[in-house]
Amino acid sequence: MLASLRFGGRFEPAADSAPVTGAGIDRATGRDIARLQEHLRAQPKDATSWAALGLAYVEQARVTADPSFYPKAAAALDRSLRVSPKDNEPALSGQGALAAARHDFTAALRLAGQALKINPYGTRAHAVRVDALVELGRYEEADKAVRHADSIKPALPIFTRYAYVQELRGRPGLAERVLRQAAVSATDPADVTYVRTQLGELAWNRGDLRAAEREYAAALRTDPHWLPAIDGRARVRAARGDAAAALRDRQALVARAPLPSYVVALGELYEARGMQAQAREQYGVAGAWAALARSNGVATDFEGAITAADHGDRTAALLAARTEWGRRKSVHVADALAWALHVNGKDKEALGYARQAVRTGYRNATFLYHLGVIEKSLGHTADARRDLKAALALNPHFSDLHAPLARKALKELS
Repeated sequence: MLASLRFGGRFEPAADSAPVTGAGIDRATGRDIARLQEHLRAQPKDATSWAALGLAYVEQARVTADPSFYPKAAAALDRSLRVSPKDNEPALSGQGALAAARHDFTAALRLAGQALKINPYGTRAHAVRVDALVELGRYEEADKAVRHADSIKPALPIFTRYAYVQELRGRPGLAERVLRQAAVSATDPADVTYVRTQLGELAWNRGDLRAAEREYAAALRTDPHWLPAIDGRARVRAARGDAAAALRDRQALVARAPLPSYVVALGELYEARGMQAQAREQYGVAGAWAALARSNGVATDFEGAITAADHGDRTAALLAARTEWGRRKSVHVADALAWALHVNGKDKEALGYARQAVRTGYRNATFLYHLGVIEKSLGHTADARRDLKAALALNPHFSDLHAPLARKALKELS
């Protein structure tokens, strides 16, 4: 258990912790960027403000789903290091956050390490380090890193990452207890919104629609425009059979932030309703966003493999998944590679990766479904029946498209 939990401390973010990509703490706005730009025109040798501008661009890219902010972020952070090349922890932490946002997690880990040598208490650098270790599939190291970060400077960005690491390691109960404690202690509206959304995700992953709906609603009461909570509400509405409301949510999400996960989810909801032309249009949008992201330095092989395996060029999906596996060995990449191998008829090879995807104990209905389908294709009937049952028992609504296919496959096995 984290030290801050053990001693009943409050979990307010440290002053230097914002913005931290993925932490939901201090979303940058155009006003923030304009203010920093104006200041730097007058004070061009302010290295700290150049680093802050770079981080603001990273955050703006996340909030708007516009990867063209990443080169601007890189230029601002480089300028900060030119102005102050020695012991510039804010710029190094910012470069780490930028590398993570571009999915270069090896570079993110290295840069976070450099920043922590200068300032061992930097919350942002610790958060980037934990994120990088998680995405590289180094879960035991991530656990040690997040415990160490909490022991020296407890802060909400570290706290929420601790919960996610526990979930990935097959400890969802502990993850929920950590987030419940954080929800009680959080006072800033953005913190409340983020933590309640994460509680909603935990509930959704275990198929508890009532709890998920309650948590997403709590998040949206604090911030009605928080996209991850709207995404969660859309899933719950679709699971409850309110496809019209789910479509409204999904269309609003895509209009505001055409991230691949939102775009593909809208496409799959269209496809589940028989609206094939609209679905194909959304899959095309996802491909266009990936091309734009690549042109701005983002590695998109993981997202590309997931989308293409079900909705595009299967050969390209396999190439992308193999490329991403060469970079990092996370359970999510193992699952993507397993599924890409399956759709290309390579089930014997796929089985090993599908088993790797569930090796940590992480309870994910999609992973179990993929494993069950691969086992079914190989004639491993008992194993396939067990894992398909487990997927549907965990979350019978895990996918608008694939949950019905899981039920069909299980019926065939019976």
